[in-house]
Amino acid sequence: MDELDYRILDALQNEFPLRERPYEVIAERLNISADELWERVQRLVEEGVIRRMGASLDSRKLGYSSTLAAISVPAERVDEAAQVVGKYPEVTHSYLRNDQFNIWFTVIAGSSERIAAILEEIRSALALEQAAVLNLPVTRLFKLDARFKTPG
Repeated sequence: MDELDYRILDALQNEFPLRERPYEVIAERLNISADELWERVQRLVEEGVIRRMGASLDSRKLGYSSTLAAISVPAERVDEAAQVVGKYPEVTHSYLRNDQFNIWFTVIAGSSERIAAILEEIRSALALEQAAVLNLPVTRLFKLDARFKTPG
């Protein structure tokens, strides 16, 4: 990565223009062509420097409920459990952890009742005891602003 790559990352994270042709606006700010900007962004994606680009919406302000959930399944059932959990579009992402509760995931749904129904469906599909499913809704929100910083 060179200095221009760092400037591109900064522009993508901090001042993304809400315009019809945002890459042209960014390219102009950086004094490069839109083609060069796009080629560099594509390379950064291919190299794994950029993993995701998209809006980050506050689901609570949109009227949704969310929770952090976890289930405890035997190691030999992890793949099966991951498939069951992953079939719900309300599950935004999941993690495998080396712990008693080994599959953690977030659920965002239209109501807390819908979240409870999803967790019950997962519990039932995997024939888990009630104690093997955790529902940990937010009681206090801490939002980190993690951004890529230019070295130096």
